[in-house]
Amino acid sequence: MGEEFYSIIKLTTGEEIFSLVSIDENNDDPVIILQSPVVIKTFHHNGNTIIKIKPWIELSTDDIFVIRYDKVVTMTESKDNKLIDIYTKYLEGEGDETIEDSHQVDISTTIGYVSSVEEARKSLENLYNNIEDTKES
Repeated sequence: MGEEFYSIIKLTTGEEIFSLVSIDENNDDPVIILQSPVVIKTFHHNGNTIIKIKPWIELSTDDIFVIRYDKVVTMTESKDNKLIDIYTKYLEGEGDETIEDSHQVDISTTIGYVSSVEEARKSLENLYNNIEDTKES
């Protein structure tokens, strides 16, 4: 068996799966061994990217699957640490992930704060009084 690596695989069925992969080339018909393959979908909602992960084969109790090369359209090694972390957290039972986009601003009690009501009232009274003074002169 070959070295293990994380991979994104596009199958002839149209499915895209993410898995820890090993390639067995010892026999005449080489196969790909998938460990805990999952389907990953991304959604965008309210400025966040939500990643939904579900098992590739939902009703199976096994976590090792074997597929032949003729069922694969393309396969690429994934070195995306964020994606690998999300995958390993999912396998540890921590569920779906929400990734905060960098352009989102945290809520703060001082954002948009110009003045207190009392300060604004005094400022408006001064403006009004100054207008009245200039009209009289």
